Amino acid sequence: MTTPATRQASTYTAEFDAYAGNYDQALAMGLSLTGESKDYYASKRITWLAARLERLGHPVRTVLDFGCGTGSGVPYLFDGLGAQLVHGVDVSVASLDTARSTHARTGATFDLVDAPIGPVFDLAFCNGVFHHIPVEERAASAAYVREALVPGGLFALWENNPWNPGTRYIMSRVPFDADAITLAPPETRRLLRDAGFEIVHTDFLFLFPRALRAFRPLETMLSALPFGGQYLVLARKR
Repeated sequence: MTTPATRQASTYTAEFDAYAGNYDQALAMGLSLTGESKDYYASKRITWLAARLERLGHPVRTVLDFGCGTGSGVPYLFDGLGAQLVHGVDVSVASLDTARSTHARTGATFDLVDAPIGPVFDLAFCNGVFHHIPVEERAASAAYVREALVPGGLFALWENNPWNPGTRYIMSRVPFDADAITLAPPETRRLLRDAGFEIVHTDFLFLFPRALRAFRPLETMLSALPFGGQYLVLARKR
């Protein structure tokens, strides 16, 4: 049976299969301009999200990592959110093979995006994935995530902020991001509302590169302003 998810997979699987072995190096080409590694950003995203979840009183046991790639975010989801189970899904077989071999631990599972998963997850997490999904297939991807969440489950969708010129320049230096079609924050919120979510928060993060790290304590106060290099749309399944 062909589902929207499997049609999506056929569109760009080959691109990410090709980068499964050197994904980190390709990403580092762009991030080097900020003076930070991907680990800095991965850790900060989870720290920020954990604080949001705590304020909402939303404990996390089960997480869907949508577009998990090689699984580099999985340890942060376990250790930073206290999850007991993290299920990563992706379209790239080669990336999933890397994830299974690199991040084998109790509670971590990986599989292809295929037929819809039943409503079993407290939280869905996604970082920098939707700008790679063909525009006409994004609604089906958002619906896939919604169906995987329990009632009241949350979707934490991080995306690159096209309103930030530094972000656009960094993406132009990353081979697999150069031709991506970005989503502005209102577009992301509209996409999620149309898929059956209510928007809880929109936050903007990563204003200051390492050279200006002395100013980073200001990011909490500035997170409502649309200037950060990435933004988080946190949405609840209606």
